[in-house]
Amino acid sequence: MFKRTAALLCLSTLLLGCDNNEVGDVSLGMFTTKDIKIEVLTDPGVPGVTCHMSNIVADLDLADPSDMSISCRQTGEITAAMIAAIDTSKSGEIVFKKSKSIFLKSLKIRRIYDDQSQSLLYVAYSTKETSGSYKHSMSTVPLWGTLAYQLPQTGQ
Repeated sequence: MFKRTAALLCLSTLLLGCDNNEVGDVSLGMFTTKDIKIEVLTDPGVPGVTCHMSNIVADLDLADPSDMSISCRQTGEITAAMIAAIDTSKSGEIVFKKSKSIFLKSLKIRRIYDDQSQSLLYVAYSTKETSGSYKHSMSTVPLWGTLAYQLPQTGQ
């Protein structure tokens, strides 16, 4: 029974590394099982935004490192209707989630709208504390030049 459970655990860990959004795979060396995986993600609520995220995947470990990086850009049309349909609260909304461990650690990407600068902020973060901090990375997409941009109201 133990061998069967261990085999299923190993198989599920390997399957967590399979991702059809992967656009790059950088080996960290010949004598390591860790690679930098680069994924492309399209914001489901604002499809005119594409994010590229890199994170380390440790194929034979039970948990991946928490480090990640994210870069987001406007790659298509962004309309006022798209912005009106998203969560514009201070905490925003999760637009992507990926398991990084069998021990309940995950990587999340949250979209936050900054009304003052008319920008979309994308924060990638780990849900487990590592070495005294929660790892995170941020990228912004300004709405300037899009159909969603609104001229600032000036007092008359």
